[in-house]
Amino acid sequence: MEKYILDIIYLIGSVTFILGLKMLSHPDSARKGNLIAAFGMTIAILGAIFLEGGIGNHLWIFGGILIGTVVGWIAAKRVKMTAMPQMVSLFNGMGGACAAVISIVEYTKHDFSHGGAAMVGIIMAGLIIGTVSFTGSMIAFGKLNGNIGDKVFPGQKFINLVILLAAVGLATYLSMQPMADNMLLYVVLGIAVLYGVMFVMPIGGADMPVVISLLNSFTGVAAAFAGFVYNNQVMLTGGILVGSAGTILTILMCKAMNRSLFNVIAGAFGTAGGASGGDKQQGTVKEISAPDAAVLLAYSKKVFIVPGYGLAVAQAQHICHELEKLLEEKGVEVKYAIHPVAGRMPGHMNVLLAEADVPYDKLLEMEDANSEMPNTDVSIIIGANDVVNPAARHDQSSPIYGMPILDVDKSANVIIMKRSMAAGYAGIDNELFYYPNNRMLFGDAKASLQKLVTEVKAL
Repeated sequence: MEKYILDIIYLIGSVTFILGLKMLSHPDSARKGNLIAAFGMTIAILGAIFLEGGIGNHLWIFGGILIGTVVGWIAAKRVKMTAMPQMVSLFNGMGGACAAVISIVEYTKHDFSHGGAAMVGIIMAGLIIGTVSFTGSMIAFGKLNGNIGDKVFPGQKFINLVILLAAVGLATYLSMQPMADNMLLYVVLGIAVLYGVMFVMPIGGADMPVVISLLNSFTGVAAAFAGFVYNNQVMLTGGILVGSAGTILTILMCKAMNRSLFNVIAGAFGTAGGASGGDKQQGTVKEISAPDAAVLLAYSKKVFIVPGYGLAVAQAQHICHELEKLLEEKGVEVKYAIHPVAGRMPGHMNVLLAEADVPYDKLLEMEDANSEMPNTDVSIIIGANDVVNPAARHDQSSPIYGMPILDVDKSANVIIMKRSMAAGYAGIDNELFYYPNNRMLFGDAKASLQKLVTEVKAL
Protein backbone atom coordinates (compact mmCIF):
# COMPACT_ATOMS: atom_id res chain seq x y z
CA MET A 1 0.00 0.00 0.00
CA GLU A 2 2.80 2.40 0.92
CA LYS A 3 4.45 1.72 -2.44
CA TYR A 4 1.31 2.83 -4.32
CA ILE A 5 0.97 5.95 -2.18
CA LEU A 6 4.62 6.80 -2.84
CA ASP A 7 4.17 6.33 -6.60
CA ILE A 8 1.19 8.70 -6.52
CA ILE A 9 3.22 11.27 -4.55
CA TYR A 10 6.07 11.04 -7.03
CA LEU A 11 3.63 11.42 -9.92
CA ILE A 12 2.14 14.54 -8.34
CA GLY A 13 5.65 15.90 -7.73
CA SER A 14 6.67 15.30 -11.34
CA VAL A 15 3.52 17.01 -12.64
CA THR A 16 4.09 20.04 -10.40
CA PHE A 17 7.66 20.35 -11.71
CA ILE A 18 6.39 20.42 -15.28
CA LEU A 19 3.62 22.91 -14.48
CA GLY A 20 6.00 25.09 -12.47
CA LEU A 21 8.55 25.18 -15.29
CA LYS A 22 5.85 26.12 -17.78
CA MET A 23 4.63 28.94 -15.54
CA LEU A 24 8.18 30.29 -15.23
CA SER A 25 7.99 31.33 -18.88
CA HIS A 26 6.05 34.47 -17.90
CA PRO A 27 6.82 36.82 -14.97
CA ASP A 28 3.13 37.18 -14.10
CA SER A 29 2.91 33.47 -13.32
CA ALA A 30 6.54 32.78 -12.32
CA ARG A 31 6.00 33.25 -8.58
CA LYS A 32 3.03 30.90 -8.59
CA GLY A 33 4.99 28.41 -10.68
CA ASN A 34 7.81 28.45 -8.12
CA LEU A 35 5.37 27.80 -5.30
CA ILE A 36 3.70 24.92 -7.15
CA ALA A 37 7.04 23.27 -7.92
CA ALA A 38 8.18 23.83 -4.31
CA PHE A 39 5.00 22.13 -3.07
CA GLY A 40 5.72 19.14 -5.30
CA MET A 41 9.31 18.97 -4.06
CA THR A 42 8.13 19.15 -0.43
CA ILE A 43 5.70 16.24 -0.68
CA ALA A 44 8.25 14.23 -2.67
CA ILE A 45 10.86 14.72 0.07
CA LEU A 46 8.40 13.80 2.83
CA GLY A 47 7.24 10.77 0.85
CA ALA A 48 10.82 9.58 0.37
CA ILE A 49 11.62 10.03 4.06
CA PHE A 50 8.57 8.23 5.47
CA LEU A 51 7.53 5.79 2.75
CA GLU A 52 10.78 4.62 1.13
CA GLY A 53 11.95 1.44 2.80
CA GLY A 54 15.08 1.42 4.93
CA ILE A 55 15.35 5.16 5.54
CA GLY A 56 16.06 5.91 9.18
CA ASN A 57 17.93 8.58 11.14
CA HIS A 58 14.98 10.95 10.86
CA LEU A 59 16.45 13.25 13.50
CA TRP A 60 19.60 13.77 11.43
CA ILE A 61 17.59 14.20 8.23
CA PHE A 62 15.25 16.84 9.63
CA GLY A 63 18.13 18.53 11.42
CA GLY A 64 19.91 18.91 8.07
CA ILE A 65 16.73 20.14 6.39
CA LEU A 66 16.20 22.71 9.15
CA ILE A 67 19.77 24.02 8.95
CA GLY A 68 19.65 24.21 5.15
CA THR A 69 16.27 25.96 5.23
CA VAL A 70 17.41 28.60 7.70
CA VAL A 71 20.70 29.28 5.92
CA GLY A 72 19.05 29.39 2.48
CA TRP A 73 16.20 31.63 3.67
CA ILE A 74 18.50 34.15 5.33
CA ALA A 75 20.91 34.21 2.38
CA ALA A 76 18.10 34.69 -0.14
CA LYS A 77 16.47 37.47 1.89
CA ARG A 78 19.71 39.39 2.38
CA VAL A 79 21.26 39.06 -1.06
CA LYS A 80 21.43 42.26 -3.10
CA MET A 81 20.31 42.26 -6.72
CA THR A 82 23.90 42.99 -7.75
CA ALA A 83 24.95 39.73 -6.06
CA MET A 84 22.11 37.60 -7.42
CA PRO A 85 24.35 35.92 -10.06
CA GLN A 86 26.72 34.82 -7.29
CA MET A 87 23.80 33.44 -5.30
CA VAL A 88 22.48 31.49 -8.28
CA SER A 89 25.94 30.08 -8.96
CA LEU A 90 26.42 29.10 -5.31
CA PHE A 91 23.05 27.35 -5.00
CA ASN A 92 23.59 25.55 -8.29
CA GLY A 93 26.99 24.36 -7.11
CA MET A 94 25.41 22.87 -3.98
CA GLY A 95 23.15 20.76 -6.20
CA GLY A 96 26.15 19.44 -8.11
CA ALA A 97 27.95 18.64 -4.86
CA CYS A 98 24.96 16.64 -3.61
CA ALA A 99 24.91 14.57 -6.80
CA ALA A 100 28.65 13.90 -6.48
CA VAL A 101 28.29 12.82 -2.85
CA ILE A 102 25.47 10.46 -3.82
CA SER A 103 27.74 8.87 -6.43
CA ILE A 104 30.59 8.40 -3.94
CA VAL A 105 28.32 6.82 -1.33
CA GLU A 106 26.59 4.51 -3.80
CA TYR A 107 29.86 3.37 -5.38
CA THR A 108 31.33 2.38 -2.03
CA LYS A 109 28.11 0.48 -1.22
CA HIS A 110 27.77 -1.20 -4.63
CA ASP A 111 27.80 -4.99 -4.79
CA PHE A 112 30.20 -5.87 -7.61
CA SER A 113 29.76 -9.62 -7.24
CA HIS A 114 26.85 -9.58 -9.68
CA GLY A 115 28.39 -7.30 -12.30
CA GLY A 116 26.43 -4.10 -12.85
CA ALA A 117 28.75 -2.25 -15.24
CA ALA A 118 25.88 -0.08 -16.46
CA MET A 119 24.98 1.01 -12.92
CA VAL A 120 28.61 1.83 -12.12
CA GLY A 121 28.80 3.80 -15.37
CA ILE A 122 25.76 5.83 -14.28
CA ILE A 123 27.32 6.41 -10.85
CA MET A 124 30.58 7.56 -12.46
CA ALA A 125 28.73 9.90 -14.82
CA GLY A 126 26.91 11.45 -11.87
CA LEU A 127 30.20 11.84 -10.01
CA ILE A 128 32.03 13.57 -12.87
CA ILE A 129 29.19 15.85 -13.95
CA GLY A 130 28.17 16.74 -10.39
CA THR A 131 31.77 17.52 -9.40
CA VAL A 132 32.37 19.66 -12.49
CA SER A 133 29.13 21.52 -11.75
CA PHE A 134 30.17 22.13 -8.14
CA THR A 135 33.77 23.23 -8.73
CA GLY A 136 32.85 25.20 -11.85
CA SER A 137 30.08 27.01 -9.98
CA MET A 138 32.44 27.87 -7.12
CA ILE A 139 34.96 29.34 -9.56
CA ALA A 140 32.13 31.23 -11.28
CA PHE A 141 31.07 32.55 -7.87
CA GLY A 142 34.61 33.78 -7.20
CA LYS A 143 34.91 35.42 -10.60
CA LEU A 144 31.53 37.14 -10.33
CA ASN A 145 32.41 38.29 -6.82
CA GLY A 146 35.70 39.76 -8.03
CA ASN A 147 37.89 37.36 -6.03
CA ILE A 148 39.25 35.40 -9.02
CA GLY A 149 40.57 36.77 -12.30
CA ASP A 150 40.73 35.19 -15.75
CA LYS A 151 43.55 32.68 -16.15
CA VAL A 152 44.51 31.80 -19.72
CA PHE A 153 47.60 29.99 -21.03
CA PRO A 154 48.62 28.48 -24.38
CA GLY A 155 47.09 25.12 -25.23
CA GLN A 156 44.40 25.41 -22.55
CA LYS A 157 41.65 23.96 -24.73
CA PHE A 158 43.76 20.90 -25.53
CA ILE A 159 44.78 20.38 -21.90
CA ASN A 160 41.16 20.68 -20.74
CA LEU A 161 40.04 18.05 -23.24
CA VAL A 162 42.87 15.72 -22.15
CA ILE A 163 41.80 16.12 -18.51
CA LEU A 164 38.18 15.41 -19.39
CA LEU A 165 39.10 12.34 -21.45
CA ALA A 166 41.24 11.07 -18.56
CA ALA A 167 38.28 11.31 -16.19
CA VAL A 168 35.96 9.58 -18.66
CA GLY A 169 38.56 6.88 -19.42
CA LEU A 170 39.14 6.05 -15.76
CA ALA A 171 35.40 6.05 -15.08
CA THR A 172 34.91 3.59 -17.95
CA TYR A 173 37.68 1.39 -16.60
CA LEU A 174 36.08 1.36 -13.13
CA SER A 175 32.70 0.39 -14.59
CA MET A 176 34.31 -2.68 -16.17
CA GLN A 177 36.14 -3.81 -13.02
CA PRO A 178 34.85 -6.90 -11.17
CA MET A 179 35.43 -5.28 -7.79
CA ALA A 180 35.42 -1.83 -6.25
CA ASP A 181 38.53 0.33 -6.33
CA ASN A 182 37.97 3.25 -3.95
CA MET A 183 41.42 4.69 -4.62
CA LEU A 184 40.69 5.09 -8.33
CA LEU A 185 37.28 6.50 -7.44
CA TYR A 186 38.95 9.39 -5.63
CA VAL A 187 41.40 9.81 -8.49
CA VAL A 188 38.41 10.31 -10.82
CA LEU A 189 36.99 12.76 -8.28
CA GLY A 190 40.25 14.72 -8.21
CA ILE A 191 40.46 14.87 -12.01
CA ALA A 192 36.84 16.08 -12.18
CA VAL A 193 37.62 18.79 -9.62
CA LEU A 194 40.60 19.89 -11.73
CA TYR A 195 38.52 19.98 -14.90
CA GLY A 196 35.79 22.02 -13.22
CA VAL A 197 38.36 24.61 -12.21
CA MET A 198 40.17 24.63 -15.58
CA PHE A 199 36.88 24.74 -17.48
CA VAL A 200 35.60 27.98 -15.91
CA MET A 201 38.87 29.74 -15.01
CA PRO A 202 39.58 31.37 -18.42
CA ILE A 203 36.04 32.61 -19.02
CA GLY A 204 35.42 36.36 -18.94
CA GLY A 205 32.76 37.96 -16.74
CA ALA A 206 30.68 39.12 -19.69
CA ASP A 207 30.19 35.50 -20.76
CA MET A 208 29.08 34.24 -17.36
CA PRO A 209 25.37 34.00 -18.31
CA VAL A 210 26.23 31.21 -20.75
CA VAL A 211 28.48 29.44 -18.25
CA ILE A 212 25.93 29.63 -15.42
CA SER A 213 23.27 28.24 -17.73
CA LEU A 214 25.54 25.37 -18.79
CA LEU A 215 26.53 24.55 -15.21
CA ASN A 216 22.87 24.57 -14.27
CA SER A 217 22.19 21.97 -16.95
CA PHE A 218 25.11 19.90 -15.60
CA THR A 219 23.50 19.87 -12.16
CA GLY A 220 20.22 18.72 -13.65
CA VAL A 221 21.88 15.91 -15.57
CA ALA A 222 23.78 14.81 -12.45
CA ALA A 223 20.51 14.77 -10.48
CA ALA A 224 18.91 12.68 -13.23
CA PHE A 225 21.71 10.10 -12.94
CA ALA A 226 21.09 10.01 -9.18
CA GLY A 227 17.44 9.34 -9.98
CA PHE A 228 18.54 6.35 -12.07
CA VAL A 229 20.68 5.05 -9.21
CA TYR A 230 17.82 5.20 -6.71
CA ASN A 231 15.09 4.36 -9.22
CA ASN A 232 13.41 7.55 -8.01
CA GLN A 233 10.99 8.87 -10.60
CA VAL A 234 10.56 12.37 -9.22
CA MET A 235 14.34 12.93 -8.94
CA LEU A 236 14.71 11.65 -12.48
CA THR A 237 11.97 13.94 -13.79
CA GLY A 238 13.32 17.00 -11.99
CA GLY A 239 16.84 16.34 -13.19
CA ILE A 240 15.77 15.84 -16.80
CA LEU A 241 13.74 19.06 -16.74
CA VAL A 242 16.59 21.11 -15.31
CA GLY A 243 19.16 19.50 -17.59
CA SER A 244 17.16 19.91 -20.79
CA ALA A 245 15.97 23.44 -19.98
CA GLY A 246 19.52 24.50 -19.10
CA THR A 247 20.92 22.97 -22.26
CA ILE A 248 18.34 24.67 -24.48
CA LEU A 249 18.97 28.00 -22.78
CA THR A 250 22.73 27.54 -23.19
CA ILE A 251 22.36 26.91 -26.91
CA LEU A 252 20.11 29.96 -27.29
CA MET A 253 22.59 32.15 -25.44
CA CYS A 254 25.50 30.82 -27.48
CA LYS A 255 23.53 31.75 -30.58
CA ALA A 256 22.93 35.21 -29.12
CA MET A 257 26.70 35.65 -28.79
CA ASN A 258 27.58 33.90 -32.06
CA ARG A 259 29.75 31.37 -30.23
CA SER A 260 29.82 27.59 -30.45
CA LEU A 261 28.89 25.27 -27.61
CA PHE A 262 32.17 23.41 -28.19
CA ASN A 263 34.11 26.52 -27.19
CA VAL A 264 32.17 26.68 -23.94
CA ILE A 265 32.90 23.03 -23.14
CA ALA A 266 36.55 23.38 -24.17
CA GLY A 267 36.92 26.12 -21.61
CA ALA A 268 38.19 29.19 -23.43
CA PHE A 269 34.95 30.96 -24.08
CA GLY A 270 34.89 34.69 -24.52
CA THR A 271 37.92 35.52 -22.40
CA ALA A 272 38.37 39.15 -21.74
CA GLY A 273 41.37 41.08 -22.71
CA GLY A 274 42.48 39.81 -26.06
CA ALA A 275 41.16 42.78 -27.92
CA SER A 276 42.17 43.32 -31.44
CA GLY A 277 40.28 45.54 -33.74
CA GLY A 278 37.71 47.99 -32.52
CA ASP A 279 40.11 49.20 -29.82
CA LYS A 280 41.31 52.39 -31.48
CA GLN A 281 40.07 55.96 -31.21
CA GLN A 282 37.55 56.60 -33.96
CA GLY A 283 36.51 60.21 -33.60
CA THR A 284 35.39 62.90 -31.19
CA VAL A 285 33.28 62.12 -28.16
CA LYS A 286 30.34 64.47 -27.60
CA GLU A 287 28.93 64.97 -24.12
CA ILE A 288 25.44 66.00 -23.06
CA SER A 289 24.29 67.58 -19.82
CA ALA A 290 21.44 66.22 -17.72
CA PRO A 291 19.14 69.20 -18.51
CA ASP A 292 19.68 68.83 -22.27
CA ALA A 293 19.18 65.07 -22.06
CA ALA A 294 15.94 65.58 -20.13
CA VAL A 295 14.62 67.95 -22.82
CA LEU A 296 15.56 65.49 -25.58
CA LEU A 297 13.80 62.63 -23.78
CA ALA A 298 10.71 64.59 -22.75
CA TYR A 299 10.00 65.82 -26.28
CA SER A 300 10.50 62.47 -27.97
CA LYS A 301 7.75 60.19 -29.23
CA LYS A 302 9.50 56.87 -28.59
CA VAL A 303 12.35 56.09 -26.19
CA PHE A 304 14.17 52.80 -25.65
CA ILE A 305 16.01 52.10 -22.41
CA VAL A 306 18.83 49.56 -22.74
CA PRO A 307 19.88 48.21 -19.32
CA GLY A 308 23.17 46.46 -18.61
CA TYR A 309 25.21 45.27 -15.68
CA GLY A 310 26.04 48.87 -14.77
CA LEU A 311 22.38 49.38 -13.90
CA ALA A 312 22.59 46.49 -11.44
CA VAL A 313 25.86 47.73 -9.94
CA ALA A 314 24.35 51.18 -9.34
CA GLN A 315 21.10 49.59 -8.04
CA ALA A 316 19.30 52.13 -10.19
CA GLN A 317 16.35 50.04 -11.39
CA HIS A 318 13.80 51.88 -9.24
CA ILE A 319 14.85 55.37 -10.30
CA CYS A 320 14.95 54.12 -13.90
CA HIS A 321 11.32 53.01 -13.57
CA GLU A 322 10.46 56.43 -12.13
CA LEU A 323 12.00 58.14 -15.18
CA GLU A 324 10.00 55.82 -17.43
CA LYS A 325 6.72 56.78 -15.71
CA LEU A 326 7.51 60.50 -15.87
CA LEU A 327 8.19 60.31 -19.59
CA GLU A 328 4.97 58.39 -20.19
CA GLU A 329 3.04 61.11 -18.35
CA LYS A 330 4.39 63.49 -20.99
CA GLY A 331 3.13 61.25 -23.80
CA VAL A 332 6.41 59.46 -24.56
CA GLU A 333 6.27 55.77 -25.48
CA VAL A 334 8.95 54.03 -23.37
CA LYS A 335 10.17 50.46 -23.83
CA TYR A 336 13.14 48.41 -22.66
CA ALA A 337 15.47 46.55 -25.05
CA ILE A 338 16.86 43.40 -23.42
CA HIS A 339 19.88 41.61 -24.87
CA PRO A 340 19.92 37.86 -24.09
CA VAL A 341 23.28 38.01 -22.33
CA ALA A 342 22.99 41.40 -20.62
CA GLY A 343 24.11 41.12 -17.01
CA ARG A 344 25.83 38.21 -15.32
CA MET A 345 23.19 35.47 -15.36
CA PRO A 346 20.35 34.40 -17.67
CA GLY A 347 17.47 36.85 -17.35
CA HIS A 348 19.42 39.15 -15.04
CA MET A 349 17.91 42.34 -16.47
CA ASN A 350 14.41 40.86 -16.44
CA VAL A 351 14.75 40.00 -12.74
CA LEU A 352 16.23 43.39 -11.95
CA LEU A 353 13.43 45.33 -13.67
CA ALA A 354 10.73 43.04 -12.28
CA GLU A 355 11.95 43.97 -8.80
CA ALA A 356 11.19 47.60 -9.70
CA ASP A 357 7.68 46.62 -10.94
CA VAL A 358 8.39 47.42 -14.58
CA PRO A 359 5.52 45.87 -16.60
CA TYR A 360 6.68 42.79 -18.47
CA ASP A 361 5.10 43.88 -21.76
CA LYS A 362 7.53 46.81 -21.85
CA LEU A 363 10.51 44.44 -22.00
CA LEU A 364 11.32 43.61 -25.63
CA GLU A 365 13.70 40.89 -26.69
CA MET A 366 16.52 41.77 -29.07
CA GLU A 367 14.79 40.89 -32.36
CA ASP A 368 11.61 42.79 -31.48
CA ALA A 369 13.52 45.80 -30.19
CA ASN A 370 15.76 45.97 -33.26
CA SER A 371 12.76 46.09 -35.57
CA GLU A 372 11.65 49.31 -33.83
CA MET A 373 15.04 51.03 -33.53
CA PRO A 374 14.84 52.93 -36.86
CA ASN A 375 11.62 54.59 -35.61
CA THR A 376 13.03 55.43 -32.18
CA ASP A 377 13.84 59.02 -31.20
CA VAL A 378 16.23 58.24 -28.34
CA SER A 379 17.94 55.10 -27.10
CA ILE A 380 19.40 55.56 -23.66
CA ILE A 381 22.08 53.04 -22.70
CA ILE A 382 22.49 52.42 -18.96
CA GLY A 383 25.51 50.30 -18.13
CA ALA A 384 25.58 48.21 -21.30
CA ASN A 385 28.59 48.25 -23.60
CA ASP A 386 29.58 45.28 -25.78
CA VAL A 387 25.97 44.37 -26.60
CA VAL A 388 25.50 47.72 -28.38
CA ASN A 389 28.88 47.97 -30.12
CA PRO A 390 28.37 48.28 -33.90
CA ALA A 391 31.84 46.77 -34.49
CA ALA A 392 30.19 43.39 -34.03
CA ARG A 393 28.46 43.86 -37.38
CA HIS A 394 31.38 44.82 -39.62
CA ASP A 395 34.81 44.70 -37.96
CA GLN A 396 36.18 41.22 -38.65
CA SER A 397 39.23 41.89 -36.45
CA SER A 398 37.01 42.54 -33.42
CA PRO A 399 36.66 39.81 -30.75
CA ILE A 400 32.89 40.32 -30.81
CA TYR A 401 32.54 40.18 -34.60
CA GLY A 402 29.37 38.33 -35.58
CA MET A 403 27.70 38.67 -32.18
CA PRO A 404 24.09 39.85 -32.57
CA ILE A 405 23.70 43.25 -30.91
CA LEU A 406 21.00 45.78 -30.14
CA ASP A 407 20.93 48.17 -33.11
CA VAL A 408 20.68 51.31 -30.99
CA ASP A 409 22.86 53.22 -33.46
CA LYS A 410 19.94 53.14 -35.89
CA SER A 411 17.78 55.28 -33.62
CA ALA A 412 17.77 59.05 -34.20
CA ASN A 413 19.67 59.82 -31.00
CA VAL A 414 21.70 57.76 -28.53
CA ILE A 415 22.61 58.68 -24.94
CA ILE A 416 25.19 56.47 -23.25
CA MET A 417 25.37 56.67 -19.47
CA LYS A 418 28.80 55.59 -18.19
CA ARG A 419 31.22 56.46 -15.45
CA SER A 420 34.08 56.75 -17.94
CA MET A 421 35.28 55.75 -21.40
CA ALA A 422 36.51 52.40 -20.08
CA ALA A 423 36.09 49.35 -22.32
CA GLY A 424 33.61 46.59 -21.56
CA TYR A 425 34.40 42.99 -20.65
CA ALA A 426 35.42 42.21 -24.22
CA GLY A 427 38.32 44.60 -23.65
CA ILE A 428 37.63 46.75 -26.72
CA ASP A 429 36.59 50.32 -27.32
CA ASN A 430 32.96 50.88 -28.28
CA GLU A 431 32.84 52.66 -31.64
CA LEU A 432 29.32 53.84 -30.81
CA PHE A 433 30.93 56.39 -28.47
CA TYR A 434 32.12 58.31 -31.54
CA TYR A 435 28.99 58.16 -33.69
CA PRO A 436 27.55 61.57 -34.63
CA ASN A 437 24.13 60.71 -33.18
CA ASN A 438 25.58 59.67 -29.82
CA ARG A 439 26.06 61.74 -26.67
CA MET A 440 27.83 60.67 -23.47
CA LEU A 441 26.30 61.37 -20.06
CA PHE A 442 29.11 60.63 -17.62
CA GLY A 443 28.57 59.73 -14.01
CA ASP A 444 27.14 57.07 -11.72
CA ALA A 445 24.01 55.60 -13.30
CA LYS A 446 21.82 56.15 -10.25
CA ALA A 447 22.98 59.75 -9.75
CA SER A 448 22.59 60.56 -13.44
CA LEU A 449 19.10 59.07 -13.55
CA GLN A 450 18.15 61.05 -10.47
CA LYS A 451 19.28 64.24 -12.21
CA LEU A 452 17.22 63.31 -15.28
CA VAL A 453 14.16 62.69 -13.11
CA THR A 454 14.59 66.09 -11.45
CA GLU A 455 15.01 67.87 -14.78
CA VAL A 456 12.04 66.10 -16.42
CA LYS A 457 9.84 67.05 -13.47
CA ALA A 458 10.92 70.68 -13.88
CA LEU A 459 9.91 70.86 -17.56
